Amino acid sequence: MESPAASDPFPFPLRAGKMAACRGWRLLGDAGLRRALHSEALAAPPSVSSLYPPVVASLTAKSQAAKLRRRQRYHQEIHDAPSAQEKLRLYGKRQRMKYVVYPQTWALHADRWYQSFTKTAFVPGLPEAGQEGLPDGDLDLAQLRSIACDVLLQEYFYQRKLRPLPFRQNERGPAPFLSHLVPALVAHLAARNPVLETGSAIDYQPDVNFYWMRGEIVVPRGHRKGRIDPMRFQIDDKPHCQIRIMKQLPEFVPLTYVAPEDIPIIKVLPDKLPLFKRQYYNKIFIGSQIADPCTYGHTQFHLLPDRLKRERLIAQNRADQIETPFRANAITSLFAWTGAQAMYQGFWSEADVTRPFVSQAVITDGRYFAFFCYQLNTLALTVDADKNNPRKNICWGTESKPLYEAIEDNNVKGFNDEILLQLVKFLLKRPKEA
Repeated sequence: MESPAASDPFPFPLRAGKMAACRGWRLLGDAGLRRALHSEALAAPPSVSSLYPPVVASLTAKSQAAKLRRRQRYHQEIHDAPSAQEKLRLYGKRQRMKYVVYPQTWALHADRWYQSFTKTAFVPGLPEAGQEGLPDGDLDLAQLRSIACDVLLQEYFYQRKLRPLPFRQNERGPAPFLSHLVPALVAHLAARNPVLETGSAIDYQPDVNFYWMRGEIVVPRGHRKGRIDPMRFQIDDKPHCQIRIMKQLPEFVPLTYVAPEDIPIIKVLPDKLPLFKRQYYNKIFIGSQIADPCTYGHTQFHLLPDRLKRERLIAQNRADQIETPFRANAITSLFAWTGAQAMYQGFWSEADVTRPFVSQAVITDGRYFAFFCYQLNTLALTVDADKNNPRKNICWGTESKPLYEAIEDNNVKGFNDEILLQLVKFLLKRPKEA
């Protein structure tokens, strides 16, 4: 006789039915719940403010997102600074290893390296906007020549001086000559340029400093090996003398003008120049504090050291490098001076200039003079800020020419009036409002 359990495939029909029913209700309940939640989410209006803070990268992690957030927070802190002095403090508070750039250097082709570091295009000659004609009737060229010759004879003929020490000949003749020539010409031309009389200041051997970032470098060694850091630069300059004014000089070209001259691209590290790294206070200084009313530059005067004189370069078979020290000195010194002036007004790499800053420079070794004009068009030199930045800083300059041929028997031989007139043109330049 066949048992019921053997013929029935479900020996426990009630239990199997209960399990199937529970499984079915559970599936239906999950699906219904999902549909209900989905419909509620679609029907719910978007909330204006979330109950939870946004998900952001950690400030202490080693990820790229964390690094980007730290950089953005640092930039925002500088943007929110209440004053230019506070911006300078925040901008320079992070001390890292940086390349120290020396304006007066005897490195080969240093001017091309300095053009790359500062994004400066060099244009031979002087800009037409800065070469306004001099008044013919008001300018007494003979008297100006007499002033320059008297200063020359005073320093080279009348005074009896001891024999200078090696590589310190500038301290006996050229340095005192330049120190006396500049104030003598300024005093004589003050009546024709009111800015020199009431709205200017002359500094002797002031400190001019500028700190900036340009390019990137891979950390070669240490616990941060392999990371990418910006290349940091510092210029510590000391011109022989400089003239500061209360108002800005007029621009040579519009801010949107792009010079056709190319900027050299240096694909090796600055160590090959050579430049050396140091770590100390990041200083930005124009020669005076921010509270000083004369916060704009007019003209700088630089005296080349004895090591860079043309006679020494010719003796070393480096005649092709005679003009290099003049250009290198002008590019770095004027970039540092005008860049510091722009940062005194609240501009920096992430808040680029809205108007150009202009300065002039006279580079001399005591006998040969070269003239340079500089216009700062951009401070956005970091990798991120320079991605879509067509602006270039521009430096105009002349080749060095002698002011005189020789001094013999209480007489200056071969005096060059062209150099004197160009120097007078530089001193007579004034702001548009003056």
